Amino acid sequence: MCSIIGFTQKTYTKDQFLPYFQRTTSRGPDMMRVEETPSGWLGFQRLAIMGLDESGMQPFHLDGDAVVCNGELYGWRDQKAALEATGKYQFHSQSDCEILLPMYHEYGLEMFAKLDAEFALVIYDAKKDAYIAARDPIGIRPLFYGTDAEGGMVFASEAKNLIGLCDEVCPFPPGHYWADGQFVRYADLTTVAAYRQDDLDTICRNIHDKLVAGVDKRLDADAPVGFLLSGGLDSSLVCGIARKLLDKPLRTFAIGMDTDAIDLKYAREAADYLGADHTEVIISRDDVIRALPEVVAALGTYDITTIRASMGMYLCCKAIRERSDIRVLLTGEISDELFGYKYTDFAPSPEAFQQEAKKRVDELYMYDVLRADRCISSWSMEARVPFGDLDFVKYVMSIDPAKKVNTYHKGKYLLRKAFEADKLLPESILWREKAAFSDAVGHSMVDDLKGYAETCYTDEEFRLRAARYEFAAPFTKESLLYRELFERYYPGQARMVKAFWMPNRAWEGCDVSDPSARVLSNYGASGK
Repeated sequence: MCSIIGFTQKTYTKDQFLPYFQRTTSRGPDMMRVEETPSGWLGFQRLAIMGLDESGMQPFHLDGDAVVCNGELYGWRDQKAALEATGKYQFHSQSDCEILLPMYHEYGLEMFAKLDAEFALVIYDAKKDAYIAARDPIGIRPLFYGTDAEGGMVFASEAKNLIGLCDEVCPFPPGHYWADGQFVRYADLTTVAAYRQDDLDTICRNIHDKLVAGVDKRLDADAPVGFLLSGGLDSSLVCGIARKLLDKPLRTFAIGMDTDAIDLKYAREAADYLGADHTEVIISRDDVIRALPEVVAALGTYDITTIRASMGMYLCCKAIRERSDIRVLLTGEISDELFGYKYTDFAPSPEAFQQEAKKRVDELYMYDVLRADRCISSWSMEARVPFGDLDFVKYVMSIDPAKKVNTYHKGKYLLRKAFEADKLLPESILWREKAAFSDAVGHSMVDDLKGYAETCYTDEEFRLRAARYEFAAPFTKESLLYRELFERYYPGQARMVKAFWMPNRAWEGCDVSDPSARVLSNYGASGK
């Protein structure tokens, strides 16, 4: 992870904006550089992952142009070789991001569609004295924007960088670039013109091969790599694939409550099967309650399910940072959005399932992807998300939804079936029912958070204080607690989040008042 900032005007001096930029030093603790352009500023805080020496420090420059980028570019060595072969470019580092300005010179704004990457960047074009900003198609890397007191655009990695500099802070839309004062969509992974008619064997083979390729790309790092292993299907699959590709023991990490952690035993079973160097992190109710304000401050959200699911991940990453030299973590996010949650078993039709998947993938940057980024970057590590591989996402979204809906009496059947023959995991893990993310850390954790919220307000206090909010109004004491913590750190910025993450309440069986899968009638043995 790194942190970037860009100003299109010099409304603020370096001394004035530097404290705002330094709010995200955890994203880039290795080195910071701020450079003045003729009309504005570019800033970069580095966490060195590729090309660890100082030659990889940004901004990079080419013929007066400059770029700052928080990103990982996959396949960059081949792109670099092709650029070198033109005879027009010389490279001076082993950083993947050094290819960005040569690509801009070669392809202009079409460069973004050519990137297989997770990125957020700002380019300064010296000839035009103009700025360009862009973000990857899923929004795995964060980027926010606002206007300063004189109408200039400000871009930054996190909303917290802009609080106090801009009146309204907005998330930069994924799959877009901003140039000449306009946002332009350059990539759309979720709109499918025609579904593929592949048979089941072909679908499973493609899912298998494309996910393996997605993991393989994300193992490329000059810094130490580790793995979050919950014991669920998704993170276990990532670990199983990586173990086969690397042919050496992995370093895996799992977290659970000290009373009723469901997934620790499954994570241990997977780790033992893989021969991993496995670490368990145990947390208590007091750890969770004590960390709650700093988790909300790190996340920049009041969303109930995002905060619940972040508690364990945040504390696990804290322990990883304190106990190891790991700087890159592979995770299992984005599988649910593609292959279905417990609640999508209630989808009234295949097309309804597809539209729900589209909505969830399009909104990932506000929920699960945000959670993974902030929990990991808060402790100066980088998240890599194989299920977010662009080729993989595009393919899964194009599968006929009639083959994706759960007619198999087993959620995520296609994904499980795709890896059945490999024996990468124990059968008990590969075919295990999904548990809610927060339940996996321990059923008691959500109950502890709800119970703590009950002690914070009387019924009358809840009614009066919840009534203050017109947008995304709190509807439980727990949601009011999260909203008030959010307002403490991000006053008046609630519209950064579109709405509370909830199952599709228009579907029969999904009209629930809590986002946890455990309230659904089909949860059954999932949390055991």
